[in-house]
Amino acid sequence: MSGVTHVDPHAHGVSGELPHEPERATLEGRNKLLGFWLFLGGECVLFGTLFATFMALRHNTMGGPDGAHLFDLVLVAWATFILLTSSLTSVFAIQAMHAKKVPQIMLWLGVTVLLGLGFLGLEIYEFFHYVHEGHQFNSSAFGTSFYSLVGFHGAHVAFGVLWITLLIFQLARKGLTTVTAPKVYVASLYWHFIDVVWVFIFTIVYLMGKMG
Repeated sequence: MSGVTHVDPHAHGVSGELPHEPERATLEGRNKLLGFWLFLGGECVLFGTLFATFMALRHNTMGGPDGAHLFDLVLVAWATFILLTSSLTSVFAIQAMHAKKVPQIMLWLGVTVLLGLGFLGLEIYEFFHYVHEGHQFNSSAFGTSFYSLVGFHGAHVAFGVLWITLLIFQLARKGLTTVTAPKVYVASLYWHFIDVVWVFIFTIVYLMGKMG
């Protein structure tokens, strides 16, 4: 019919046509969420194994420095604050997504990336300090289990930073659609997961290590 405009809900710039929760609007989106929860289950098993290994080996220092002498809780507390704040900014990004405000999504995701990079910078500085103090990956069972656990988490943070950065570029090109929305939501879930894992690392590795 002449004069009628057909709106493509997947097109750039028409996010107002999307439902309130666009990440669940399609079967494909819901399957992505389900698949990601299964993926997180496997990640929990991996991290659980690393935590158990660390707990079993944390006193095997081979005469080298232990956590009570190595760990700087002030530095770790700052890293924890930065990472937990990044979890909050990722929540703001999801709220902006449900409000269908693409610039705000990109803004909060960008802040999340910057905070993630800040966390990684502190962790790299921390590792260099430990190596200087004689706490190396192959210096003892304690060193191997520590760097395996904390380094594995750091690798997850680095992957999350890259993932969210790519999503920002994708949102800039394609806007918010039923295809991009599940990706943003899943990335936010992933970021919350690595934040929760860090809370356990802070408690089990650093606080318990500082107490001996």
